[in-house]
Amino acid sequence: MTRIIFTAVNAIAPIILLIILGYALKRIKFLSKDFLKTGNKLVFKVLLPVMLFMNVYDSDLSAFRWDLVLFAVITIAVIFCLGLTTCVLTTKRADRRGVILQCTFRSNFAIIGTSLAASLAAGNTDSGATVAFLQAFSIPMFNILAVISLSMFEKKEARDGQSSENFGKPVTPKARNIKRVLFEICTNPLIISVAAGLVFLGLRRAEIAACGEAVFTLKNQLPFIYNTLNQLKNAASPVALIILGGQFEFSAVKGMFKEIAVGTVWRTAIAPLIGLGAAVILCKAGILPLGTTEFPALVALFGSPVAVSSAIMAAEMKNDEQLATQLVVWTSVFSVFTVFAAVCILMAAGLLAV
Repeated sequence: MTRIIFTAVNAIAPIILLIILGYALKRIKFLSKDFLKTGNKLVFKVLLPVMLFMNVYDSDLSAFRWDLVLFAVITIAVIFCLGLTTCVLTTKRADRRGVILQCTFRSNFAIIGTSLAASLAAGNTDSGATVAFLQAFSIPMFNILAVISLSMFEKKEARDGQSSENFGKPVTPKARNIKRVLFEICTNPLIISVAAGLVFLGLRRAEIAACGEAVFTLKNQLPFIYNTLNQLKNAASPVALIILGGQFEFSAVKGMFKEIAVGTVWRTAIAPLIGLGAAVILCKAGILPLGTTEFPALVALFGSPVAVSSAIMAAEMKNDEQLATQLVVWTSVFSVFTVFAAVCILMAAGLLAV
């Protein structure tokens, strides 16, 4: 039991501490608003894309399982559809609906999920490969659905003659132009980076299939580029969390308590229940063979708090940045307890290594 508690706490606590550091630095005026704004762009357009590229490029897909990927993709789509209904019923604020929707399905699989799965795998190298090929498909899907979520609703701008007291009030959402959404998907740095990683990974795999070994790799032929990219990758998570902490405001909770509660419950309780519950049912029914190799990755995929990049993307796409920031913080806090509960149940069922 003690080991389970430490596994959950050690996976989440560093995230919370970095957010607290960012908040403290902002409070003592060490971080300025201009720095935080520029830092947002740096993380979204440089650091996170590099991290995702390297995660995909360095992955080993030799143990690829289409059935597991298909399960993950379908489950994420189901959660997205259910979350869409929830966000429409929860708030009339158009700039908050997409943020809540994004929180329901988008976990921090890239950053927190990797370390969480490694802790739960207890040294199982095959579990690491499972995480890698699930990331190769789930992360692009997360980002595509995130762009759709944040583009689906738009705020009504002030009309000629509209009184100042009515400006900015809740409005009825409407779908954006499909071409605009597709453009934002295709130009999203996170999606581009994952696509580039898949291309380079595919070329490497093709060379191995044809020649028995890779003729060209960044690590062997261009080590200075590979090492530089790795350094940027390692900087992505701490910088993103510090920037996030600097944008956090406790005073904002009062005006969005309902939205924070809905998003947090969805991300930390409902989504894991749907994803892991379906996996257990299919496993016990003999439809989808799963065990201690696959469940660490599934806990990380469905149980992690909302992605740090969700707040950064919300800011870049003119949605409610403060709500998105609050959701990252509160889902990180409460996921300690829900991940702990999920791990206990799965260990008791023999689906995770004790």
